[in-house]
Amino acid sequence: MAALKEVDDLSGEEAATELARLVRVIAEHDRHYYQKDAPKISDAAYDALRQRNAAIEARFADLVRVDSPSGRVGTRPAEGFGKITHKVTMLSLDNVFSDTEVHEFAKRVRRFLRWPEDEPLAFTAEPKIDGLSCSIRYEHGKLVQAATRGDGRTGEDVTSNVRTILDVPETLAGDDWPNVLEVRGEVYIPGAAFNEMNVAQEAAGKPVYANPRNAAAGSLRQLDPSISAKRPLRFFAYAWGEVSAPLAKTQMQAVKNLGAWGFTINEHMRLCQSTDEMIAVYQTIEAARAGLGYDIDGVVYKADRLDLQERLGFVSRSPRWATAHKFPPEQASTVLENIDIQIGRTGALTPVAKLKPVTVGGVVVSNASLHNADEVMRLDVRVGDSVLIQRAGDVIPQVVKVLDPDREGRGDVFVFPTHCPCPLKTPAVRERDEKTGEPGVITRCSGEFACPFQRVRHLEHFVSRQAFDIEGLGKKQIAAFFEAGEITEPADIFTLKDHNDGLKIEDREGWGDLSASNLFTAIDERRTISFERFLIALGIRHVGQTNARLLSVSYLSWQQFHEAMLAARDPASEAFTQLNGIDGVGPIMAEAIVQFFAEPHNEGLVERLLEQLQVTDAMPPKSDSPVAGKTVVFTGKLEQMSRDEAKAKAASLSAKVAGSVSAKTDILIAGPGAGSKLKKANELGITVLTESEWLTLIEGL
Repeated sequence: MAALKEVDDLSGEEAATELARLVRVIAEHDRHYYQKDAPKISDAAYDALRQRNAAIEARFADLVRVDSPSGRVGTRPAEGFGKITHKVTMLSLDNVFSDTEVHEFAKRVRRFLRWPEDEPLAFTAEPKIDGLSCSIRYEHGKLVQAATRGDGRTGEDVTSNVRTILDVPETLAGDDWPNVLEVRGEVYIPGAAFNEMNVAQEAAGKPVYANPRNAAAGSLRQLDPSISAKRPLRFFAYAWGEVSAPLAKTQMQAVKNLGAWGFTINEHMRLCQSTDEMIAVYQTIEAARAGLGYDIDGVVYKADRLDLQERLGFVSRSPRWATAHKFPPEQASTVLENIDIQIGRTGALTPVAKLKPVTVGGVVVSNASLHNADEVMRLDVRVGDSVLIQRAGDVIPQVVKVLDPDREGRGDVFVFPTHCPCPLKTPAVRERDEKTGEPGVITRCSGEFACPFQRVRHLEHFVSRQAFDIEGLGKKQIAAFFEAGEITEPADIFTLKDHNDGLKIEDREGWGDLSASNLFTAIDERRTISFERFLIALGIRHVGQTNARLLSVSYLSWQQFHEAMLAARDPASEAFTQLNGIDGVGPIMAEAIVQFFAEPHNEGLVERLLEQLQVTDAMPPKSDSPVAGKTVVFTGKLEQMSRDEAKAKAASLSAKVAGSVSAKTDILIAGPGAGSKLKKANELGITVLTESEWLTLIEGL
């Protein structure tokens, strides 16, 4: 991670830029890993990306984006399978990479629960199987359906394939299971069986499989179940989704019950009474890793008591009560053949090392990030250098160091460009920290929307899956239409059909009558768009999927939001106070949103776009709780639960949690020591509750 600026040293602007970059690259790797079963980077490299994203979000909570990877799991199901909606979302785990981080994880759990330091808090520890996550549903003891994780909410229907796995019972053993039971675990292929598969592939003159995980994923996701039946698939059960009755009081006992009902559970699972014991189990499993007979990539820790798991709850894509302690990344050496400059949607110039392809842990690497001008200078990388590559810590693998800096005839020092490589050759400006005035790490093209690279990236973002998701209009098509001057801003997409008498898209290479007709149909299908997706599509800095959802439920309609943003141009206005006070927004994001709508070019772009489509209102929170849809603020010291737990509970009841008091606030929960917020709430006539009164109000919910 030395190649990147430390998170503690990032300015707000740098952090926002880094989070935007991480969103793009993690999403790309998610598609390769979950949908194509062809990861481009190692698990360690991927974990390092998410770790850095989580660290930045922890320090800059107001910059968390709506499209943050912390709010996403996996990617869309592959085409060709039926879709199954998970009754309980299938989440991923956060990761830790050192003993220190294990201790920090346990401390966070204790802090959230206000658990005394001198009282034992048990965790389970078990091997993290490197396979494909699967959820198997039983009703009255009979297997009825099975699904992959997919994007966490919707997975692929692989019921017929899962029935061929010997570890998966058709009928549960015993009679003490709940009538509805979703068993979750990992589909994998043992190492010896994997080697036999590759021997057979070679004998048949077919390509060998890269690794057991890919082979398992490909085997499970066969459209013909008879093919899956011939593959040596196995299944470890270790979790559950929807259940009609509790499985047990502890994680350990619940897993043992799964074993009693006919599933294979991992014999290396242990109960730990301290973080030292957790780390000791990790070390034992790591030492035994090579002889286990199946691939693992770490150890998973979970709070043992299920009632505590329920209290801890979840944060976006992962549970607070569990984490994965991952094994270290892998490295390799190769030759740096060139250094390219890539331009992002926000104009950031990013140097990328073009490498002589090298295999690192079964993955071929040909590109590595050099991050920024400072990093190029620090590493002193030059064309022709032998470099050490680490598959961790960036969008693509990173360059760790130069291996032969003293060789004779070494190439010239790389000179970072002073102008954007776009046709306009606009100046590339080094950003400065707003507070200190010191140079930042990002060099950005000053061309803004005039820069064709940035305009193309904005258009690519507009039609991306999380935004308008227009089928048939991908990067290649956007680039072609842009170069021809036919799509230069989003509104042009929706007038494409009107101009086709002159354009004749169907007559162009790669097109035809059917593909052109399908494109126009796909565009027309997006003339009605949700408020949340519309916000994502606009590409406002700091506003991704998570924050777009936050804004949509706070303002409910585009009209209310737009009017509020125009009024919020005055930082002393009530509108700006309300925006800035939304829990999860904060001043940096608030200023970016207001500045977006203060720019006449952006206002014109939005106005022309709205002439072509309709933005539907967000649905008010659906809940029977008395606080659903209400805006609540916590102030003072809470005595019966931590502030984090109180906020999480309020959000789970569909309340809107804000950080400051305004006329829009419905309830202020005031503990001892409440000051200015309590005073303002009283002045505005807002309902004020003590912590006990608040708990009575939501009791039993």
